Amino acid sequence: MSEWDLPTLVKASIDRDEHAWEELVRRFAGLVAFVIRHYRLSPADTQDVGQLVWLRLVEHLGQIREPAALPGWLATTTRHECERFLRINGRSVAMDPLTMQVADDPDDPEIDAVLLAAERRQVLLNGLRELSPQHRELLLMLTADPPYSYADISRILGIPIGSIGPTRSRVLDKLRETDAVRAYLDADRSADLGRCP
Repeated sequence: MSEWDLPTLVKASIDRDEHAWEELVRRFAGLVAFVIRHYRLSPADTQDVGQLVWLRLVEHLGQIREPAALPGWLATTTRHECERFLRINGRSVAMDPLTMQVADDPDDPEIDAVLLAAERRQVLLNGLRELSPQHRELLLMLTADPPYSYADISRILGIPIGSIGPTRSRVLDKLRETDAVRAYLDADRSADLGRCP
């Protein structure tokens, strides 16, 4: 199940595949928890808001046209549910007394950057799942920290040292053409066009 790309996972969840839904929740539970954490809710309130977010996803999953946009949808919905919870329960939001701004503002550009990085990481993982095991392993070895030497890659994967660079280039092209990466890039282009005057 963890090998499924996001579009397949979303479709299976819409079709009421319980295992697909569990995998969807597993993949994005950290994102939802990350957003909620910035509102400093109690553990019980955190759990309530989290359940509301997943309920909203169940209600609207069939309306999400682009699966690659799901992480952004979840982050936005989580923020709205947190703000709604605070508004209904008459709770105040912590303010920084020096700047009179909301402390840990959920619309802070830093949070957006973290969410964008998480979304891109998930797209990359989904794209890697679409590659052959040897191609996936090559990219992972080249991007390891520290990266494997060409000699080690040649020995482990059984490919000549001289073909590692050209193979990497071809594999990166294949990665760009995976369904996951193409859907993400198309959604990003559509969003950019939507922002144009």
